[in-house]
Amino acid sequence: MKTSKQIMQLLTVLLATTFSTNAQDQQYWIYADYVKPSMQMEYIQTSKDLVAACKKNNLQTFSYTCVRSDDGIYNFIVPIANMGDIDKDNFGPLAEKMGKENMQVLWDRFDKCVDRNRSYVLTHKKELSYIPTGAIPDTENYRKHHYFYISQSNIKAVTEKIKAITALYIKKNSKVNYRVYRNGFGTTEDYFLVSIAAKNEEEYAKRAEENRILLGDEGKVLSDDLYKNISRYDVKTAMTQNDLGYTATK
Repeated sequence: MKTSKQIMQLLTVLLATTFSTNAQDQQYWIYADYVKPSMQMEYIQTSKDLVAACKKNNLQTFSYTCVRSDDGIYNFIVPIANMGDIDKDNFGPLAEKMGKENMQVLWDRFDKCVDRNRSYVLTHKKELSYIPTGAIPDTENYRKHHYFYISQSNIKAVTEKIKAITALYIKKNSKVNYRVYRNGFGTTEDYFLVSIAAKNEEEYAKRAEENRILLGDEGKVLSDDLYKNISRYDVKTAMTQNDLGYTATK
């Protein structure tokens, strides 16, 4: 999870000039660690030790969520209010409290577990998302991430297709909830990410089948229409790691 101040400063400049959102959308900074297969357990323990240090020293500068994808990537997700938030030294106060040398020991432990890392921004597109209960239940930590890759010429068309699908979910009172995200700076391709939550794989599969029946032919037509307008499609399984995330408490 160690970050470079120089990289953060570059991101701040580029994001400020290339990325904008609607007022209702929420931006997230994602820091992704590609963990070596042989170092998974040590990485998890190091992450837990970092959380313990944050709690012990009552870190107030920020909160983060950890989501692990099935390919061994640990994604640390931080909500940001504006581009300036990315340049903040969020762990600075922690280093001051626990000692910079002790903080560096933690970063060194992370480094030996990680093959590579990267950072980027995603934006939660609220008008495209469907969460009838208002929030994802805390018990639903399983995630299915559907990536719909698009070309620049199809962005508007795909946006309208997703809006139509969301309208159908509302009309049919679907029990499947999902969040839609749009890629920002730091990603190599244009895409929409649809993240569907459930308790586990079995519940996800059951809901998906029930939803297919509920939406019927109308849903199939809209889905086929969406696929005709994308460049390619990919899907990943992920899990929210509650014990590896940290929430600042006043």
